[in-house]
Amino acid sequence: MSQSTETIIERFTEALNRLDEAAAYAKAMYQKDVYQEANRLLEKPNGLDHLYEHAHRFDNCGVFQDGPWEKADKLQPPLVAGSLQAKGLPTIIEVMSDLRMLAIAKGKYVHESVPPSEAEEFLNEVLALNLHLLFPAATESTRIEKHENAELASNLLHFIFGYLDSSALTTTLISEIDRLTAQRPIMIDRTVSIIRTAKEMLDADLNSSQRYSLEKYIEAIEGPSKFSQEYPHVNQYRLKLKDLSKSELEQECEAMAHTLRGTGLAAPHHAALLRFLNKRHPSLLADAMHLNGKGKANLEEHLELVQQLIKVAIFPATKQAIYGLALMLERGVLSSSPVIPGLRRLIELDILPDVRQALLQSVKNGEGMTANSILLAGVMSVLGQPLGVGQGFNPTCQSARGISLWAQHAPGYLLELIPRAARDGEIDIQFEGTAIHSKELKGGLMEELHPELDPVSIVLVPHLDRIYGEMMSRVTLRGEDGHRWVNPAFYGNWVPNGFSTVFDPITGSITDYSGFVRLFYATHHPDYNDDYELIYPNPVGIFITNVHGKLLGFHAISIIRIAAYDGDYRVYFYNPNNDSSQNWGQEIEPTVMGHGEREGECSLPFDEFTSRLYAFHYNPYEQGEAYAVEDELVQEVEQLARDSWGKDYTWFSIK
Repeated sequence: MSQSTETIIERFTEALNRLDEAAAYAKAMYQKDVYQEANRLLEKPNGLDHLYEHAHRFDNCGVFQDGPWEKADKLQPPLVAGSLQAKGLPTIIEVMSDLRMLAIAKGKYVHESVPPSEAEEFLNEVLALNLHLLFPAATESTRIEKHENAELASNLLHFIFGYLDSSALTTTLISEIDRLTAQRPIMIDRTVSIIRTAKEMLDADLNSSQRYSLEKYIEAIEGPSKFSQEYPHVNQYRLKLKDLSKSELEQECEAMAHTLRGTGLAAPHHAALLRFLNKRHPSLLADAMHLNGKGKANLEEHLELVQQLIKVAIFPATKQAIYGLALMLERGVLSSSPVIPGLRRLIELDILPDVRQALLQSVKNGEGMTANSILLAGVMSVLGQPLGVGQGFNPTCQSARGISLWAQHAPGYLLELIPRAARDGEIDIQFEGTAIHSKELKGGLMEELHPELDPVSIVLVPHLDRIYGEMMSRVTLRGEDGHRWVNPAFYGNWVPNGFSTVFDPITGSITDYSGFVRLFYATHHPDYNDDYELIYPNPVGIFITNVHGKLLGFHAISIIRIAAYDGDYRVYFYNPNNDSSQNWGQEIEPTVMGHGEREGECSLPFDEFTSRLYAFHYNPYEQGEAYAVEDELVQEVEQLARDSWGKDYTWFSIK
């Protein structure tokens, strides 16, 4: 150990001791010295080891006193990445805080409100959420875009990983992959990234169940069949397919289809197989996608078109569209009269240069592909997976919700909007007798579109966002929630004109909340709504709260259906943010699997969902008995609301 390192260790120890001896009111005067010496220590070899030796003292000495990291039991794993990538002191304090949690997890320090198991769970989640830092990809883009704190963050996570049980982290990873795949999102980049990272852990001491789960997902994206594993390069695989007998091809189809339908993930080999069958053995296409009876019937009826779609749009780079194609056939979308000409139009569509460039950039390893192929593949995914449409990193939940709704109930309308946006650079939507043209508008809800979106969203969202924003601006001065008028105009006649919100239109306070709750039960809950079933998705607004129930903002979702599960009614809804790991506080945690959810749905018990609702549409002629909703039930919902988002508002009761 060099003298300079010894000196820095001594200086850090002295600074920590001075902080420990300082009175509570004077801690702030000495904290910065500790942070500065910790920073110097982290620049030295084994700096994390030396810092960790003192981690059990950090809390009692006052390292975090009066700051955001003071309450260890209030810390949130999703916020760690932001702190690690910040500049200056936040990074250093975050490192020390995480080492403090590691000391608790390993029993070096007994915390009054965080047991070791919770500390370890916290760190496992931190690792799972920051896999790109734990196992960074050795690519040129990674090196170019490397953040100045990336090395420190990676070193910290590797340090923590070395102390934790890899089996526990593997369980966390598998659980996260399970949740992501259960939702069947169209965009699977994050899922694939986690799977590839998890592959690094196959050498760890895993039990048979963990190993099987990981290998299942790895094979799903790299090659599900023994034959594809023998020829990992797609070109080799494609050439060798012609040597297989009919029965061997059938086995290959079964293996590929089994994984595709089981995980919602496609391998590049699957695209090569489908293209080969399309030329040589079209009778096996149904087997390769494991179509049900309805899907097979649609394939037989429209075989020529499907073969054309595969030829134009299915390539290794667009392999995920295979899943969309399979579900599109099973949904019977091709039987809708505008769909077939709408799809054919896309094949020869003259796409604008800027749109073409955006589409080409959205696909990895898509050399030699055309923008038309990418757009057509995206359309198949959206028509097959309407609930897989996501807003990505954009504040455009309204636009994603529209694409999802039209894909479900108006595919012809959607196929009118797409070519207009891609070819003409504009769309228009009628609002109160006037057509609003996207080309004439600026702004919208987003400053710049984040490109990690499906092809349909890349083309449509900029236009939809501007039109929705313009509609909202036109109703700003009406003194009521603008969604009352905008949603039926924007989404279509599927949205009923009845509208209710928790807010008083004049004061913005909460007035007659119990009446709001009773009306929602009377129009949506099967026990109170006279058996009026939900026919179309209902666009509603919810309060988004964090794990402590604190209000974060508003969000647009769609109620898909209300159904009983295990004796209780649940609300099944479409969430445009494809968020798989949600915790809204008060033990309210939307689930995406295990409670009767269909692909793409989230769900909550009816009362918990109602407690986060702030606006909904309803048919005034289809409501049941609001008076029959029990007072106790209304009071329970109101208490959940008051103790969470309700703290940010003034409440008035109507007697």
